[in-house]
Amino acid sequence: MGLLGWIVLGLIVGALFKNIMPGRAHHGWTAALLLGVLGAVAGGWLAAMAFGTGIGEFLNLRTWVPSILGAVVVAGTCGVIRQRRA
Repeated sequence: MGLLGWIVLGLIVGALFKNIMPGRAHHGWTAALLLGVLGAVAGGWLAAMAFGTGIGEFLNLRTWVPSILGAVVVAGTCGVIRQRRA
């Protein structure tokens, strides 16, 4: 349940990021969603390792918050990098 939950959470964060910052996020919807998923999975995995929770423990705030932060950081960083290249 944990990995699937993080993927869904990443899709939500990626969509929110694309809607909230349409000017800064120059990548398309697919890229925004994939970046959200990548960040959520990475953040959730790191939180599970740091707090000693299992990957299957999705309904735990100690993995939700880092998962959301990871998705925001990855999507935001990619947006900044793409903006500097243009």
